[in-house]
Amino acid sequence: MDTPLLLVEDDTNVARTLSERLGGEGFAVTHAGSVAEAKTAIAQQRFIAAILDVGLPDGTGFQVARHLSETSPQTAMLFLTAYGTPEDRIHGLELGADDYMTKPFAFRELVLRVHNILKRARDISQSTAAPAGPVQIGIALVDFARFTAHSGQTPHRLTHKECAVLQLLLEKAGKAVSRDEILSRAWAPDEFPTERTVDNFILR
Repeated sequence: MDTPLLLVEDDTNVARTLSERLGGEGFAVTHAGSVAEAKTAIAQQRFIAAILDVGLPDGTGFQVARHLSETSPQTAMLFLTAYGTPEDRIHGLELGADDYMTKPFAFRELVLRVHNILKRARDISQSTAAPAGPVQIGIALVDFARFTAHSGQTPHRLTHKECAVLQLLLEKAGKAVSRDEILSRAWAPDEFPTERTVDNFILR
């Protein structure tokens, strides 16, 4: 069965090309060219993954990401956009995006990144170490099944990487965890992560 994927892109030529090529990779693509169209599609269907542009005619992809985080936290999100400043990347990741790519891009890299975030999601949901229900970690109540954490009354969407790292730290509670262990659990080998990547990720 094809994987339901939401593509939010206002450039019709780019959207048409991506829809056709992603369809050939086993994705059932639903295209939305605006924030309004994306919200309508999200209300009508559950998507496993979403590829989001930032610049849209009636708003931004950041608004779509926030809406997905609130209504469908299990959906893996990847930004694909010309907005590539560090501030844009940080904002996208803070909204719960699992990855962030800038245009121009290589199609094979895009497909690999989407498959990587989906694999992480499956690994998290199938992990025998995953708690059956929400678990208290410090002041946060973490729900691994829904990729969410609540700090007081404030909900936060967790990315698949964040869930993977939290699961690892929970399994190793009271023990030191090496950077290599974290890289192996949360990053795919073809993402070319470094130890510095882990440091920045943990700091954020």
